[in-house]
Amino acid sequence: MFTGIIEDIGVVSNLKEELGNLHVSIKSNMTSELKIDQSVAHNGVCLTVVSINNDEYTVTAIKETLDKTNLNSLKLHDKVNLERAMKLGDRLDGHIVQGHVDQTATCTHVEEANGSWVFTFSYDAAFNNITIEKGSITVNGVSLTVVNSKKDTFSVAIIPYTYGHTNFNTFTVGTIVNLEFDVLGKYVAKLVDLN
Repeated sequence: MFTGIIEDIGVVSNLKEELGNLHVSIKSNMTSELKIDQSVAHNGVCLTVVSINNDEYTVTAIKETLDKTNLNSLKLHDKVNLERAMKLGDRLDGHIVQGHVDQTATCTHVEEANGSWVFTFSYDAAFNNITIEKGSITVNGVSLTVVNSKKDTFSVAIIPYTYGHTNFNTFTVGTIVNLEFDVLGKYVAKLVDLN
């Protein structure tokens, strides 16, 4: 489980394809605190640390993960939002995030709003995922509050701290992001779909 509160921004230092898998090496300030077999969310995708070398660690994304997330478009030197799994007994500052990306979305609009930013995203509604006004959404692993919720679009307002401490500052129109919808909303949508 994660909270959607980003701990560090890692930088992709190596990419190695092997059969249908992609080994991703990341340089991060928190590498020295990691252990092999530990779960780390990368742009909201839960991946297991498989090796550590000085300030660089490696995770492996399988074909299923690459097909459903934006990790398949990573390039050397890309910035990646990082969060370690939460500790039992810690405060839950964001919301409950599983690290299981539901689908991707495309950034369709970026607006500077007098000291903050509003990002709008569109997604394929055929997957039956929903947002609700003032509900929770995870975008590239960042826990956020939905504004302007529609059937296949929503916006989020980004404060300067989040803009400076996540990879939101790299987003432009056309950027592909990972979405994890609120877990309670997913169950409600499934139940409604069954009736």
